[in-house]
Amino acid sequence: MNPDEKIVYPKNQFKKYIKDVVSGTLERTEFIEETINNHLEKDIDLKKTDKLLKIILFSAVFELLFKHNTPKNVVISEYVRASEFFLEKAQISYLNAILDKLSKLIRKAD
Repeated sequence: MNPDEKIVYPKNQFKKYIKDVVSGTLERTEFIEETINNHLEKDIDLKKTDKLLKIILFSAVFELLFKHNTPKNVVISEYVRASEFFLEKAQISYLNAILDKLSKLIRKAD
């Protein structure tokens, strides 16, 4: 992905939300990566993680960190369901486990 390339968002009822998640994830990539590494350093090596899995993971973590109106279980289930189109079963299970563990650490009261 070219960081200088402008992202075009098609017209859709969820356009604003999708734009917020994509833009927010890109703007806070370093913070998201730091959060993942701080909480899950023994569970995941982001340098060796498949790029598509990493993109999905970062977007989900962005929502867990910054979209507090969405319950953590909804965030996890939506990303796991969406990942079924892109990832293998083992990767989906891994994503689910990572998001579950991280969500409990990030959102203690949710």
